[in-house]
Amino acid sequence: MTPRPLTPFEGMDIRTLIEDQAKARGDHPCLIWEPFEGEGQTWSYARFAETLRRFAAGLQARGVKPGDRVLVHLDNCPESVIAWLGCAYAGAVAVTTNAKSARDEIAYFAEHSGAVGAITQPRFAALVAQAAPNLGWYVVTATDNGDAPAGDSPGYEPFSALDGETLADRPHDPWAPFAIQYTSGTTARPKAVLWTHANALWGGRLCAQNEDLRAADVHLVYLPLFHTNAQAYSVLASLWAGATIVLQPRFSASRFWPASLKHGCTWTSMVPFCVKALMSQPVPDTHSYRLWGNGICAPGWDAHFRVKTIGWWGMTETITHGTVGSVHQPDAPMSMGRPHPAYAIHVLDDDGNPVKPGETGDLFVGGIRGVSLFLEYAGDPEATAKAFRPDGLFITGDRVRLGENGYLYFADRAKDMLKVGGENVAASEIESVVNSVPGVAECAVVAMRHPMLDEAPVAFVIPQPGQAEGLPDRIAAACADRLASFKRPHQVRLVDSLPRSTLEKIAKAELRAILAAEQT
Repeated sequence: MTPRPLTPFEGMDIRTLIEDQAKARGDHPCLIWEPFEGEGQTWSYARFAETLRRFAAGLQARGVKPGDRVLVHLDNCPESVIAWLGCAYAGAVAVTTNAKSARDEIAYFAEHSGAVGAITQPRFAALVAQAAPNLGWYVVTATDNGDAPAGDSPGYEPFSALDGETLADRPHDPWAPFAIQYTSGTTARPKAVLWTHANALWGGRLCAQNEDLRAADVHLVYLPLFHTNAQAYSVLASLWAGATIVLQPRFSASRFWPASLKHGCTWTSMVPFCVKALMSQPVPDTHSYRLWGNGICAPGWDAHFRVKTIGWWGMTETITHGTVGSVHQPDAPMSMGRPHPAYAIHVLDDDGNPVKPGETGDLFVGGIRGVSLFLEYAGDPEATAKAFRPDGLFITGDRVRLGENGYLYFADRAKDMLKVGGENVAASEIESVVNSVPGVAECAVVAMRHPMLDEAPVAFVIPQPGQAEGLPDRIAAACADRLASFKRPHQVRLVDSLPRSTLEKIAKAELRAILAAEQT
């Protein structure tokens, strides 16, 4: 058995980072809550560390043990950060789930992870209780992300109940489990990506370096905190640098510039959806931004916003950026940057040979599992094994083009994956719901271009004989009940047949071509 290598974080965990910053920068603002309604709040680094300690002590007081999983089903709010990192303080594992998830999805997350309790907000309280009725305890926040609570929460304790005095001591182990994110894959069920504390520290350190984050920076965070982008690229990176986090409930084009100017924000992470929405807003004559992050380098909108965009590529499984642009040097426009030196990046053709400049191939990533790569898909050793080649390279499922200039350019995603408003969606997950509707003989889900979301799902459905009437409405109802809102088809098209390729497989490329021709 190959021994584990030394990590850059021996004798450390997430507590080490936060406690050290609390000692060094105790009075410096760590977290600023900027709600859409009501008063905001500010936590200094010292107050933030104390809040996490008391939260963790509260978990331990109710019997939560190291390694126990806690369902955290929240939109952006201070409690979402406190619960996520506070669980790690206690040695528990926060299972941060997509706040748009449907009941069936929440039920799967709770059961699959083995969660012992749940933390949510009034808007989701009834949904979580219905989806996971057998948990040991339920805790609810006082507000819905600053807004007045949208409903009752019978049987729930207040978030303030998770407050204790004494936190039991335990080793600072970088290999201890840190948190779980469920990520869409090419199977019908999401996979539980397990990070260690070393993964979290790696994400903070590398993201801070890649983004040139400094202690004086103010990082605006509005992307969802259940995703790697906000967790690693923004929050963990800011904590590593000792910077300030300004947290909003969600992205709002009309509130972006007012919040940015109010707090002197210098950094933010974008997705194309946000940039497109901001194009309709007036850009202030002066602002403090020095850098933005996005999936592409040097996009045409940089001149419009008067800020440089650093492009990157990464996945939940890679923790941070496998490829990234340069803060100080000019980048190739619309590229995803160059390979990061902390990873072994390979672009290989169908025969496993490195592609030549100008060619497209499959993207593979080499790293250290539990440090620079995720540790495992929790509870699924088969999926974990399939995620890696025999030589240990992680199979991303993405295809990229090697440019003549050495930069990498995104070509297409893994088979049957859609990118909907920044969310990864597996077509097979939608298809499994549609196929379960009485009257459906067969279906295929592909993406159509969308002006704001980049892509939107379209379901092509062959009805069973005599079942066409009312079928689109029944499909829509089933999807509304079982799928998150962003996964639901924007169109349901009833067809007599589907195009076929070899071995009678559905030729989805032809369906995409039909949609593209219509939109053209």
